[in-house]
Amino acid sequence: MNYIGSIINEYLKNEYSLIPINSEKKPHIYWKPFQYKKANIEDIFDWYDKFTDVNIGIVTGDISKLAVIDVDDLNLLPELKEFLPEIKETTRVRTRRGYHYYFSLNGEYVKSTNSLFGKRLELRSNGTYVVAPPSIIKDHQYVYEIPLSKILPIPKILIKKEREPVSNVEDRKQKTFKIPKYHGQKVDCIRQILNRDLQEGERNNSLFILYNLLLQNKNTEEYAKEIVIEKNKSLLKPLTELELKKVYRKASYNYGCVGIRDGLAYIKCEVCEYRFKDSLHCKFVHTCACICNR
Repeated sequence: MNYIGSIINEYLKNEYSLIPINSEKKPHIYWKPFQYKKANIEDIFDWYDKFTDVNIGIVTGDISKLAVIDVDDLNLLPELKEFLPEIKETTRVRTRRGYHYYFSLNGEYVKSTNSLFGKRLELRSNGTYVVAPPSIIKDHQYVYEIPLSKILPIPKILIKKEREPVSNVEDRKQKTFKIPKYHGQKVDCIRQILNRDLQEGERNNSLFILYNLLLQNKNTEEYAKEIVIEKNKSLLKPLTELELKKVYRKASYNYGCVGIRDGLAYIKCEVCEYRFKDSLHCKFVHTCACICNR
């Protein structure tokens, strides 16, 4: 544990967002909120008490200012080194089938992809995570062959290829989603979802919760779908028609504060305009519970 503790402290010093994963590389917990908030040292060591097989995962992207190139096919390495000579010197992790190459993000936008340069190479940024040392997966221990102290900034070629074209950015600024009128009170959580530029990794859950909240406010299924469809169309990368159909599952329960906050970490409860009878602001639960649960 002393060795693990020193590595965890190094991760926290680098401001990485950590999650516990099992021996199958699956999270022990619902990990999506950790794209927007970070576990503290107490939370992390509680995982070791709670779960029997705990490995460490690092959430990539903006939250950790980290992007990782995942190479499983070693035959692609020579070509990759020609495109990105930086991988020879940056932080490198030996994985079970290949390597992870770490790069730091300093406010740069890099989009996740599983076909970097048109090859079977993964670039992990927002919406993903990586298995990190000293995790053990199928008898293989992940280790640093080049330490974290050697991490390099993300290569400019990746920023250029993955960033939206300027024209698209300008078009996107001009295209704002107009919040429709809907039956029900002015629920802040609904407005926060409608106003947010939903990113990969949060679109499905956000639209599903939005749909259910609209139904809870006594909108018809048809009109709730219409609002969700329009919101989806306003996104830079909308869900496919098949993905959107999964959003229209029948509401199984009334979403309250806890359910919404657990599912959507970006919701800000402090902007809640509703108050309890004693006029105290709703600090510990979410807006919708203030409305739906009373």
